[in-house]
Amino acid sequence: MTEMKMTPANDSATTSPAALSKTQQKVAASLNRRHRQEKLFKGIGLSAVVISLTLVAILFINIFSKGLPAFWQSAITLDIYFDPAIIQISEKPQQQPDELDNLFFQRDIEWQSEVGLINFNRLITEGLKKVLPDASAHRRDAARIVTSGERFALRQMVIDNPDIIGQTQRLHLLTDANIDVWLKGNIDRSLPDSQQQLSPKVREWVALLSEQGIIQNRFSFALFMNPDSRSSLASAGLAGAFMGSLYMMLVVIFLAVPMGVAAAIYLEEFAPKNKLTDLVEVNINNLAAVPSIVFGLLGAAVFIGWFKLPISAPIVGGLVLSLMTLPTVIIATRSTLKAIPPSIRQAALGLGASKMQAIFHHVLPLAIPGILTGAILGVAQALGEAAPLLLIGMKAFVAQVPTGPFEQSTALPVQIFLWQGNELRNFFEARTSAAIIVLLALMLSLNALAIWLRKKYEKRW
Repeated sequence: MTEMKMTPANDSATTSPAALSKTQQKVAASLNRRHRQEKLFKGIGLSAVVISLTLVAILFINIFSKGLPAFWQSAITLDIYFDPAIIQISEKPQQQPDELDNLFFQRDIEWQSEVGLINFNRLITEGLKKVLPDASAHRRDAARIVTSGERFALRQMVIDNPDIIGQTQRLHLLTDANIDVWLKGNIDRSLPDSQQQLSPKVREWVALLSEQGIIQNRFSFALFMNPDSRSSLASAGLAGAFMGSLYMMLVVIFLAVPMGVAAAIYLEEFAPKNKLTDLVEVNINNLAAVPSIVFGLLGAAVFIGWFKLPISAPIVGGLVLSLMTLPTVIIATRSTLKAIPPSIRQAALGLGASKMQAIFHHVLPLAIPGILTGAILGVAQALGEAAPLLLIGMKAFVAQVPTGPFEQSTALPVQIFLWQGNELRNFFEARTSAAIIVLLALMLSLNALAIWLRKKYEKRW
């Protein structure tokens, strides 16, 4: 066979070396430009991440550096003798077998009122005399060492256990808030006496007792166990705000989450695709972007103005936060349902399952991780809201721990707001940061729970 050679049909079409070199230069310049743009974009992205992490780190360092010292509070150790000569009360009532509950409750309240008339400050003063012999000559100064709220703690001890009368108990009593900040160095000690919150005698006593170890910094259980207080600032705690937030979150969990999930399932799986459902979807997306303070105005007008629910009650706060959380739960649930492959539904229907069975027996089990994640993140967002709660009266001072969702209360974000504006700034600035740490810990715990549930129940298909 004769070997045939292929020759170009047109020699002029052959690229010349000069033209090829020019094309290569353009390609090389284009590649260099794109590589520079890519490096620039990576640099901008990396810088944004570094700046964000730096700002977050600065925020956390600032909060923790101010808040951690508030978890320890100065307390004085005293031997308190529950003197029967001072505590002269009748015997604690006991319910008789045939006595009605309301009659016994009335007798018990009368007995507690009798205990409340006792001057427990005398017990504290007698305890101070054992460590400060000259306390009797300076009664006014001695009364300022221990915070005034500790007398209620002594009263509660007698109510809980009347057998304590006649005994001596070694107790750690909180000192006054001004003593706490003075010992921590938050007050300029070089200021003249006229500008000091503590008298020279009190400062002398505090320095002496601190050197002897009678006054020490101890972990502040009062921060977690006590409600807020205005008469005894050192005794102010987060118990009331914590329980108020807990009741509100329970309302959100049992109201917003089931309603949001049910609405999302209907809209995504059962609702007909028409203009009405399109309008509903648009409004749900718009509600998710509405400022939270608008929901507070709505709650104040509807739940308090129309339904006459109690002001500053967790039930009202929970209803307002439920309205705010509902769009978030619906959107998150719908996104999860959309991520389930259509083949799951088609296979179930092909095997003879009804629409309801296909959704509830096959689709929802696969969507549970995403639904739980969206619900928990919505609850965590509601936990940190303060603006709508301010408009329904939850900024009121409440000096007791609520026992139900219909009692007056406050919430952790509102408590932070109230403490931040307290006039004793050098004491409550650290207290505010400590409350922020507690709130952040709760929110991070909820976020961690959402991640754990997603990993635990995640199913692959």
